[in-house]
Amino acid sequence: MAGNPDFNAILSTTLQNYQPTLVDNIFKDLVLLNHLNERGRVQVEEGGTSIVEPLMYAVNNTVSSYSGYDAIDLTPQDGISAAEFQWKQIAASIAISGIEEAKNRGTEAIIKLLNAKIQQAEMSLKTSVNDQLFGDGTGNGGKDFNGLGNIVGTQNNTVGGIDASANSWWNPTQATTMAAALSLQNMADVYNRASKGSDVPDLIITNHTLFEEYESLLTPQVRYQDVSKANAGFTNLMFKQTPIVFDLALATDASDAPMYFLNTKYLKLTGMNGYWFTTTDFQKGTVAGVDARYALVMAFGELTCSNRSRQGYLTADA
Repeated sequence: MAGNPDFNAILSTTLQNYQPTLVDNIFKDLVLLNHLNERGRVQVEEGGTSIVEPLMYAVNNTVSSYSGYDAIDLTPQDGISAAEFQWKQIAASIAISGIEEAKNRGTEAIIKLLNAKIQQAEMSLKTSVNDQLFGDGTGNGGKDFNGLGNIVGTQNNTVGGIDASANSWWNPTQATTMAAALSLQNMADVYNRASKGSDVPDLIITNHTLFEEYESLLTPQVRYQDVSKANAGFTNLMFKQTPIVFDLALATDASDAPMYFLNTKYLKLTGMNGYWFTTTDFQKGTVAGVDARYALVMAFGELTCSNRSRQGYLTADA
């Protein structure tokens, strides 16, 4: 056999040892994933045929004051439901060709080659995951992860098996005025209507053009930053008590650029145990007739929501 006879073992061990770093880099370098992770909203579950999120959409109408022997209302109550989300899959392949194996026979050379391949896969995974979480879930024939464009940016659609056109409580909160010049007033409109008491949006995310528009509305005396976001390397400003950040994955030249007011208490990125950015062993001959070894980095999961009304959305001229 050409190359090192322990090539598969060295490759697989090196890739598996790097796996925690790969996952950490993905969640550390992307602002939305970083925030979800910090808030404990990235969770791994055992599996099942789907991901079920319990919902509460109405009050218990039996609550009432009473005196003595007054009858207490025992009417069974509606208002509890569940949203059901299907597992989605993301994968990246890492390939080592026969000629690359032959040219890199020493352990040090093998590891150096593999590290370059891993970093390439890591960069590609970051881009794909980030793009999908800002999308609407329809990409690649509906195989993409659910995204904010579907959960927050669309009204009267079906999310988690619940039709919001027939269940208005399942709609996100949209600005009264859309696609107009950005103003503090229309931002406050969305923020306030998506809030209930102390249950307020904890992250506002937009493109860099609207971020700059917001910055121009502030006086130098009120340009506060969220320290934790700044320490993580993300440029941010504050609106009320919530940090505003931008992501370059969001389009910059649209006349209806998005601004998401997220309450991540009700958002969750769920991964499947054993298949959450896990790596397979390298195998030779995975593709018939091709002189190469292959491994996969796989992630099974989905972005879910348990309260869309607490998520806010506006569009403004960018």
